[in-house]
Amino acid sequence: MSNADCTAADSAVTGTPVIPRPATPYQGDIARYWNNEARPVNLRLGDVDGLYHHHYGVGEIDRAALGDVGDGDYEARVVAELHRLESAQTDVLLGHLGTVGRDDTLVDAGCGRGGSMVMAHRRFGCKVEGVTLSAKQADFANVRARDLGIGSHVRARVCNMLDTPFDTGQARASWNNESSMYVDLHDLMAEHSRILTVGGRYVTITGCWNPRYGQPSKWVSQINAHFECNIHSRREYLRAMIDNRLVPQAVVDLTPDTLPYWKLRATTSLVTGIEEAFIKSYEDGSFQYVLIAADRI
Repeated sequence: MSNADCTAADSAVTGTPVIPRPATPYQGDIARYWNNEARPVNLRLGDVDGLYHHHYGVGEIDRAALGDVGDGDYEARVVAELHRLESAQTDVLLGHLGTVGRDDTLVDAGCGRGGSMVMAHRRFGCKVEGVTLSAKQADFANVRARDLGIGSHVRARVCNMLDTPFDTGQARASWNNESSMYVDLHDLMAEHSRILTVGGRYVTITGCWNPRYGQPSKWVSQINAHFECNIHSRREYLRAMIDNRLVPQAVVDLTPDTLPYWKLRATTSLVTGIEEAFIKSYEDGSFQYVLIAADRI
């Protein structure tokens, strides 16, 4: 898939776009997966305030906000709390992007339904470009941006994050938020290195298997199967960054911070069947939730 094949999925404004063909059969599978995905755990949480994420949460549970389990609206308060934690996760990521000006461009690789892009624009006032293999997600994100009156600053495109339409050095900062497990890391870091200006910042938040455990655990294998992905090790991330002129500046273990989210989610009607694998793997140390920030040199 070439840069020229990438397209903005803004059919609600300009008519139905031409969607590029997937570069590989696997990409086609992933596009179909996310085009068909409509889990309540993603949509109901986004309905709280109109920010639709596709990632998990960090932080302590506000037990006072939850109130009594026996209350009639307890489930709605749990949904609101889970959503607060996932937006807090985006805040953590954005807080590691460094200095960003209103005239800068940011790139969200694997932007999903666009919640992080909206938050980035609100925080920095700059242009935010997103890419995703899912035409359905990109269209959703663009409609939301238009409805919020920020369509001129926030845009999602359907294209391969390994071959984006952005100019060399165009982005001040870029990120993957739980989306890097779908691609080869060396190819991914090479593309981020290309689009980032020298001195720009790349940030990823991701689950990764712990090399100290020895090999991916059975829990990690279950997560791979559930999401049709290939989870990488922390060591692979660091090596791919260094090999592509991205020098790690911070490695933050968010595992203790994400466990409260998973344990709360496991008590709700929003369970998807994968909660035990996350909780068990985080607790036995075979899986970690990490943030890595790296500067382009």
